Amino acid sequence: MSVRRLAPKEIQPEGFAFTPENTAWAERIIAKYPEGRQASAVISLLWKAQEQGGGWVSEPAIRTIADLLKMPYIRVLEVATFYTMFNLQPVGRYFIQFCGTTPCRLRGAQDIQDVLEQRVGHQGHVTEDGLFSWLEVECLGACCNAPMVQINNDYYEDLTPESFNKLLDDLAAGRPVKPGPQNGRVASEPLNAINTLLEPSLYDGSVVGSWRKRFEEEEARARAEAAAKAAEEKAAAEKAALAEREAAVPEPAKPATTRAGEQVADTPAHRVAEGKEPIKPESQQAAAPDTAPKAADRAADDKTKG
Repeated sequence: MSVRRLAPKEIQPEGFAFTPENTAWAERIIAKYPEGRQASAVISLLWKAQEQGGGWVSEPAIRTIADLLKMPYIRVLEVATFYTMFNLQPVGRYFIQFCGTTPCRLRGAQDIQDVLEQRVGHQGHVTEDGLFSWLEVECLGACCNAPMVQINNDYYEDLTPESFNKLLDDLAAGRPVKPGPQNGRVASEPLNAINTLLEPSLYDGSVVGSWRKRFEEEEARARAEAAAKAAEEKAAAEKAALAEREAAVPEPAKPATTRAGEQVADTPAHRVAEGKEPIKPESQQAAAPDTAPKAADRAADDKTKG
């Protein structure tokens, strides 16, 4: 931020006093704040002093405002030098704030600056007739209508060197001028043919219908995905429960050997193959399980029955 200083002593006025109308206005503004908080009105009073002083704030105006608000002079000076909305040097009757930031530069602001330098002079210079002075400022927030300038309290937008020269001529001659875009368009509407609201689909409901269909399809897809995920989770849970139940049931104990296995392993061919002696019939009969009734028992049963 550049250093801002008061105008030299030789161009400062001898004194400053609000007009009766502005004095009454200042008293109403100060009365809005509670006792001990009157300093909150400092910006409003500086703005009114600048308006009355021909577009700039003098040192006597700063002292007058400090006395009204019972503030130290340095406190009011701090506010006046901090905010660029307050001019600390004399300005022309038509004070031109030229926007030189990127959007305006891209739209031809350099051509507007060339006109200012040719017709008015360097920044801060007031023309001999006291009509014009200019200053380059940061973005003024009218990027859609670049390039533009602010003259006193009004915006003049969509400028070209030709339209800007005409604007300065009209101001110098005292002719009425029209603030806003200087190329015929209204506000920030499209620069050429206005056709953004001529599309039939904006009114026949087809666009809204397509949006609704898309939303319904997305909702149906989301429901299907949720159902599939729930089915997968249910199947996985059932599988896990089944595996848990199967793991809890003990398997039946199996004998180390079976009789059939023993008999197969003890065949004559197997014993010959292993170099063992064949089993004798009487030994094989003794080793066989005694499952059939003995002859004596059968005879006794027959006798009993007879």
